[in-house]
Amino acid sequence: MFIIDDILLAPARGLLWVFREIHEAAEEDRAQEADRITDELRSLYLLFEAGKLSEDEFDSREKELLDRLDRIQEE
Repeated sequence: MFIIDDILLAPARGLLWVFREIHEAAEEDRAQEADRITDELRSLYLLFEAGKLSEDEFDSREKELLDRLDRIQEE
């Protein structure tokens, strides 16, 4: 009886495994995107402190990056 159950449930288990893998990959991608944005912010601050960016350029770019980071964290 258990063998028949295993055979009948195998396709559903396979699909569940696929969905879990997709979910994990999406979560990892989100985390990597947040890290990339943080690195861009760090670089932006360094450029601003070195005087290579005007305050207006810095403000607009910083706002854009922080908005992207907020959207990722809300998801």
